[in-house]
Amino acid sequence: MAAIAPAERHNAVAEMPDELRADVRLLGGLLGQVIAEHGGPDLLADVERLRKAVIAARRQETTADEVAALVAEWPVDRAVQIARAFTCYFHLANLAEEHYRIRTLRQRDQDDVPLRESLAEAVQRLRGDDRLQDLIDGLEFRPVLTAHPTEARRRAIVTAIQRISAQLDAYNAPGRGAAEREEAHRRLLEEIDILWRSAQLRHTKLDPLDEVRTAMAAFDETLFRTVPLIYRSLDAALGSGTGTREPLAKAYIRYGSWIGGDRDGNPNVTAKVTREAIQIQAEHVLIALENAATRIGRSLTLASAFTPPSAGLRAALAQAEDDHPDLVSEMATRSPREPHRQWLMFVAARIAATRRRDLDLAYRAPAELLADLRLMQDSLRGAGAVRQAYGELQHLIWQVETFGFHLAELEVRQHSAVHAAALKEIASGTVSERTEEVLATIRVIGWIQERFGVTACSRYVVSFTRSADDIAAVYELARHALGDRAPVLDVVPLFESGEDLDNSSAVLEGMVKLEPVRRRLADNGRRMEVMLGYSDSAKELGPAAATLRLYDAQAALTAWAAANDITLTLFHGRGGALGRGGGPANRAVLAQAPGSVAGRFKVTEQGEVIFARYGHSAIAKRHIEQVTNAVMLASTSAVEASTAAAAAKFRRLADTVAAASESAYRSLTEASGFPEWFALVSPLEELGSLRLGSRPARRGLGAPRSLDDLRAIPWVFSWAQTRVNLPGWYGLGSGLAAVVTDGGMAELRSAYQEWPLFAAMLDNAEMSLAKTDRSIASRYLALGGRSDFAEQVLEEYDLTRRLVLEVTGHARLLENRRVLSRAVQLRDPYVDALSHLQLRALSALRAPGDLSEEERERLSTLLLLSVNGVAAGLQNTG
Repeated sequence: MAAIAPAERHNAVAEMPDELRADVRLLGGLLGQVIAEHGGPDLLADVERLRKAVIAARRQETTADEVAALVAEWPVDRAVQIARAFTCYFHLANLAEEHYRIRTLRQRDQDDVPLRESLAEAVQRLRGDDRLQDLIDGLEFRPVLTAHPTEARRRAIVTAIQRISAQLDAYNAPGRGAAEREEAHRRLLEEIDILWRSAQLRHTKLDPLDEVRTAMAAFDETLFRTVPLIYRSLDAALGSGTGTREPLAKAYIRYGSWIGGDRDGNPNVTAKVTREAIQIQAEHVLIALENAATRIGRSLTLASAFTPPSAGLRAALAQAEDDHPDLVSEMATRSPREPHRQWLMFVAARIAATRRRDLDLAYRAPAELLADLRLMQDSLRGAGAVRQAYGELQHLIWQVETFGFHLAELEVRQHSAVHAAALKEIASGTVSERTEEVLATIRVIGWIQERFGVTACSRYVVSFTRSADDIAAVYELARHALGDRAPVLDVVPLFESGEDLDNSSAVLEGMVKLEPVRRRLADNGRRMEVMLGYSDSAKELGPAAATLRLYDAQAALTAWAAANDITLTLFHGRGGALGRGGGPANRAVLAQAPGSVAGRFKVTEQGEVIFARYGHSAIAKRHIEQVTNAVMLASTSAVEASTAAAAAKFRRLADTVAAASESAYRSLTEASGFPEWFALVSPLEELGSLRLGSRPARRGLGAPRSLDDLRAIPWVFSWAQTRVNLPGWYGLGSGLAAVVTDGGMAELRSAYQEWPLFAAMLDNAEMSLAKTDRSIASRYLALGGRSDFAEQVLEEYDLTRRLVLEVTGHARLLENRRVLSRAVQLRDPYVDALSHLQLRALSALRAPGDLSEEERERLSTLLLLSVNGVAAGLQNTG
């Protein structure tokens, strides 16, 4: 990206809201104090020198070479400290922006007009639509948490930031006295001091169960409490009197998880790990349910004289006393003549027994717990206590319906080649350890279903599905593992390559002829699920061609499902970064092929996205409401018709863009020497040392011989670090140019205005281009010693940037997204500082000549700290 003009950066600073500016200055000032105390005023002065230098470079008052010379002056140990300072600054700036966003959401929610992209707005827009009730009845949102290693921050850093967040809330809380505010200020300083003194880098590699526990933090701190608030919002939108009548909203969210279940390319995920993962999930959800039941129970001090129990509740209490006399007698003593309170405390005790595996008292299934809660709800309603019947108690019912006793469905994934090899070994009579592990995994699925029910673990995703034989293999392996006791399996094909996407409907045609699939369809109401892989298709075809190929696959699969009377759910394997199908989820939903949503949306939530979207209740609620709003609107006849018309109108244009963009992309990525060049110009080789996750970065060992050897996540992460962001835009310029050459600029502009898919594709590319810095990028690209590759990348960047602006009609990148544009412009200079520090380390590590082990270790530390900081500054990794 050409350097931001001084006026643009000045405008970005001037446009910063006062509240946000105050928080950034407060947190930045406290960090500066901590840095000076720890490293002396000279360290703070060096940080300031670099900060001012990169801002001056952005204003074209100095050059990048002069900034690089400044960075080269410092000893490596000093450079490490400066990298730590900028990384901590980004953590605090991100926190300030999150707080401002939350304040803004709350302020907007005070208006009488429904919040844009909210549940209330969706219901308001669909009033009078004959399909509204059907949509509500069939509504499904299934986010699937995955352990893809894109969360660069240590858990200790995340929790430190959360403590700072709590203190910032306290500091800014209205009505605080001077003493309270001073104490909050002191605590802020204390917690920022801890952040500074905490190691930014992991010293040990995460194992899969560490990843499970990390994800549980999002459940404990956010999801469990937030989900009923979302249902409450929908219920209030559907009709007046929410909380005093039977709810109109149903529990439509079901979480899934691959963490501890995804073993494709990860030998660390074993059958034992999968078993332990579901047990950890169950422990967390049962504790949460027990605590909620206890809290509500203690508050229900409803005297029987004023709120008499129903005959059913009296009978249930009497039976409970017969079965567990000591327990119920103790509760009656503590809560005399408060039968509703006694009952809910008894329910809490039964939930605790379920967690302890006390089979005499435990619930056998969530359905039993729901029956007990509804018995009490009916009793309260019959006694006229409707607020108690449909208030907090209804929240608990919704939580049980959403999370059950397993929290999230644990999904298993394995590569089709592993299954094929396993069957070959079984036929030969010689079984390897890997094949034994495949069979053990299926046995664990059976154990999970016996313990927690079929819904806890039945989906088995097959990576790189090429034919129906790949699906049949899983059922055959299940027969070998457990014979007639094989678990219920919903085998989900995952289509990832361009060829596989094209053949996906043919594979499903073969699937429905398989006897196990036919039986399952008969049992489940003819429901099927298909997963589409965004990451690998984009890495193979380029972002533009992959987007259009995925759209065509969605349309073909939707048509096939309709012709075969199948209720099809498309599972979108989208990454957090734009180069892996990321971007605003609500806009992605509206861009789907007509009929492919139909009130159902399933998507992966990966890496840093989990904490970005689910780290705070207000933001989690907003995210889920936005997605649900889009799911409801995308499922209407009007939206489906307009999208279908636009897709038909711009079909030839799309084909031209796809073909030309893919050709340009392949001409680079399939060129001889490209994988080796990529490894030289990026920190790819060093990413493994960050210990981001349990999954290896490569399918093989050693330098990548081709992109097939490299996973999509490090591919995207590495390009983000170089400030090139190539996976988010490369080839699009050539695709647009092919249309422009034939005089099609007007048609491109029409497509951008009328076709949601095309608009989303260009908007996502624009966002990726805005996070690209041409000046910094060129310095990375020069490290590979291939000027032809470097020139090819920069020429495509210039072409793409120019044509995206011309098609969108924007004078500058992100012109129509002021908040994001401001954030990018304000962050860029500070990211530049870390990029210069990273370039120093990378250049030294790549230079010919021997380095001592000590020198290499110190340079690697600087490199990895800068990687961590750039990830925080750009707010996405892979």
